Amino acid sequence: MTPELYIGLMSGTSLDGVDAVLVDLASARPRLIANAGVAFDAPLRRELLALNAPGENEIERAALAGNALAAKFAAAVAAVLATSKTPSAAIRAIGCHGQTVRHRPERGYTIQIGNAALLAELTGIRIVADFRTRDVAAGGQGAPLAPAFHAAVFADPAEDRAVLNLGGIANLTFLPRAGKVIGFDSGPGNCLLDLWAAQHLGKAHDAGGNWAAAGRVIAQLLERMLQEPYFALPPPKSTGRDLFNEAWLRNTLEGGEVPQAVQATLLELTARSVAAPASAHCPGARRLIVCGGGAKNDALMQRLAELVAPAVLEPSGRHGVDPQLVEATAFAWLAKQALIGQPGNLPSVTGARGPRLLGAVYPR
Repeated sequence: MTPELYIGLMSGTSLDGVDAVLVDLASARPRLIANAGVAFDAPLRRELLALNAPGENEIERAALAGNALAAKFAAAVAAVLATSKTPSAAIRAIGCHGQTVRHRPERGYTIQIGNAALLAELTGIRIVADFRTRDVAAGGQGAPLAPAFHAAVFADPAEDRAVLNLGGIANLTFLPRAGKVIGFDSGPGNCLLDLWAAQHLGKAHDAGGNWAAAGRVIAQLLERMLQEPYFALPPPKSTGRDLFNEAWLRNTLEGGEVPQAVQATLLELTARSVAAPASAHCPGARRLIVCGGGAKNDALMQRLAELVAPAVLEPSGRHGVDPQLVEATAFAWLAKQALIGQPGNLPSVTGARGPRLLGAVYPR
């Protein structure tokens, strides 16, 4: 079978860096050839975080940050090509998600930066980018987009399944044996946990969830957090750092809480805000396939396993795709969908008026 080589690039709401994959999409199941990660330096991460809220001179700042991101994306592309000894001419396209800095589908827009034109110049490879805006233009949420890929790779005609992506924001995909795929953002994944760990541990995250696991959940704080109206909204729905950010967290605190207890409460919040909608909207799912950075949080995985039982919780690696690389692989797959003229969205997930071709193409 002739290889069909694509590169997928993903930089998500965790704001830790770029994940890149080089995959062969000639068959139904992606074959990983190489992967690489390029971390964001602290100034870029701070700027990307700041751009999630209105600020002075933000148009120019966003443009400059987009240029800096293009350089990071190009470095990640160079790394996977070098590791695999693959010439750039062999790559059909790069699927680049870009970095979301605003997501307001209820107001008719979503913004991902990353300067795809500059990335095409830097790599000499065709780029497919700007995947979300067409779905929003068609009345959809523009997110999540990975469920179409989940359905292509993880669905099984013998059982109902669900896929949980634990990035900065958590999202669920229900893959029934029969009927329409459902998918939506459930709420915070790692974003609040990482924010609090950075402030009180001086680290990018709470490794393994160990700090949270040794803390005690503050029941009243958890109850206040769970009153967030977003949790009660029915799908289709999507969210991001526009909502779940430091200001949101501070508004739930009374002051004087023990930091470790807050971390324990945030872990419980993530677990419950996943488990409740999984029960409500993924009925009969016999297994929950987990991907994203949160899959490394042992304490969170243990608590989730307790809450979703009797469904089995297991990493996506058992189904052929590394948990840390699912989203990057999804955007390589979405780039192929664009080039072959096939829809990339699922209206049952996003609420769009119908299937749409997603992505803008920047020639090599």
